[in-house]
Amino acid sequence: MGQLLVKQLKGSRDKALYINHLIKDIKALDTMLKNGLFEKSPIRIGAEQEFCITTNDFFPNKNSTEILEKINDSHFTNELGKYNLEINSDPLVLKGNCFTKLEEQFYNLLEKAQSVANQNDSKIILTGILPTLRLKHISKNYMTDMPRYHVLNDSIMSSRRDNFNIHIKGVDELSLIHDSVMLEACNTSFQTHLQINPDEFVDKYNWSQAIAGPVLASCTNSPLLFGRELWAETRIALFTQSIDTRANSFIHHEKESRVSFGNSWETGTVTDIFKGHISKFNSLLGLNEYEDSLEILNNGEIPKLRALQLHNGTVYKWNRVCYGVGNGKPHLRIEGRYIPTGPTLIDEIANMAFWVGLMLGQPKEFRDINQKMDFKDIHNNFVKSCRNGIDSIFIWNNKAINAKELILNEFIPMAKKGLAMVHINADDIERYLSIIERRVKTKNGSQWMVKNYRNLQKTKTNFEALQDITAFMHDNQLGDKPIDSWKEVDTNSKFIENRIDIVKHNMKTKILLIDKNDSLELALNIMEWNNIHHLPIINRKKELVGLITWSDMIRLGNEELNVRVKDVMTKKLITISQEQTLEKARELMRKNKINCLPVLRKQELLGIITSNDI
Repeated sequence: MGQLLVKQLKGSRDKALYINHLIKDIKALDTMLKNGLFEKSPIRIGAEQEFCITTNDFFPNKNSTEILEKINDSHFTNELGKYNLEINSDPLVLKGNCFTKLEEQFYNLLEKAQSVANQNDSKIILTGILPTLRLKHISKNYMTDMPRYHVLNDSIMSSRRDNFNIHIKGVDELSLIHDSVMLEACNTSFQTHLQINPDEFVDKYNWSQAIAGPVLASCTNSPLLFGRELWAETRIALFTQSIDTRANSFIHHEKESRVSFGNSWETGTVTDIFKGHISKFNSLLGLNEYEDSLEILNNGEIPKLRALQLHNGTVYKWNRVCYGVGNGKPHLRIEGRYIPTGPTLIDEIANMAFWVGLMLGQPKEFRDINQKMDFKDIHNNFVKSCRNGIDSIFIWNNKAINAKELILNEFIPMAKKGLAMVHINADDIERYLSIIERRVKTKNGSQWMVKNYRNLQKTKTNFEALQDITAFMHDNQLGDKPIDSWKEVDTNSKFIENRIDIVKHNMKTKILLIDKNDSLELALNIMEWNNIHHLPIINRKKELVGLITWSDMIRLGNEELNVRVKDVMTKKLITISQEQTLEKARELMRKNKINCLPVLRKQELLGIITSNDI
């Protein structure tokens, strides 16, 4: 979709014209399959590298378009967020040292991006979810200024007729309502492509589904979102909810989210997979210009199936079917979309080698996997890996087995055989799969991040901890040490020179509140029990209406404790925003002879900052 000029489908004529060309594309695809026109060899691989752009203090930067223009390289392209870019690799024949070549290409391109970023007071970060993301970064102000993204957003919001209700529960809990698809911009992936023989496509697709859970368990890297510790791979839950065209899961026509693992094994041919998508999911977008794929095919040329590719680009299966044309020949690919970016380039290429090896090393006993394993077990394995990562217990071959044992004893040997079958260099097989082995035995990205976040929180605020983690990742992402050999972040290290501390750095967000109609006695005891000196007062709308302090309690003296808080609270409050500097907070406190400032965003109470905090 990213390379097509698209528009929102409006009116019955628009929709009918698009559907007409979509059906022609399906017929053309079927004809090419029946006539054996698809390329079967050589097998090629490719990948898409998404990454984040940040300021020098590691917050999302809005300058991706400017950096893209200065990079001036066709391998790079925009993404939904103004702080994201993507690199598309060249296709490589699957043989010899192709994975080393892929690593070298991405390294050179990432170095090129980093060089341009440095010249523009920016940095690039390889991570599934940027730890320093905040709610303001998912506003429409951060959406890339290109028509296709705004058209997609308008189409999905029109289909939903309601805001997105995001709820993810892990160690912490995230619950928010949002008014655009910009939450999807939080996710960055390393998307892997493998060309598949059309004669065995459906069986290979089902196999890719079967191995997805264990593969993801080995490489989870996105446990944090907005400072909350959620799933081992939070991207999966976030993306699923952030592009859902259904306002609820009981919509008659669409019982399945557009972002999904699927709900059954596939059968028939690749055309049947596409037909299923068209049957389940409404078309969201149209084209400004169409081409008659059947006419093109009858003229002896290969059509691009633009209408079908556009529809396919709005159905976000974690294993996606892809059609392409290269050197005048059509081909089919499976795109693995669930593998996260980072934490290092070496880890990413190892993940891809592991996945490709498993795809090729499918044992004979697992052919026709749809007849040997229950799809719900496979789907549940994937969900478990998202939640629990390498600590998951899977059902594999109808038996319970822990993820580590399955990967080490069955999957890595299977992947080695698969890569050897296509004559991948023995040194490369050993290099990349040993990374997977060591990672499974020690730690993956999500485990490293959670451990260090918890450790840093002992001496730093959440905000500072997230910055330090991101800074450490930046310093190590293009090095020669994969995640299994990363040390812990030194709590005494100073990663960011001349950091300007803002209120967000030091404010308390986990605060106790009391209603304005509660008694003074309750307020007094809450403050005593929790050893706090400042208690914000809210109304029924959860808006801040006052504040009561320990100094107020001393001043009130023998006041009756059964009076309502609203009768004695301070109503004229001096507040501050989270973006203001700590120096501004100090100045306000000194000037007004107070020791506490409520932190507001409009009327919403985000936290408080006290003289002790600064």
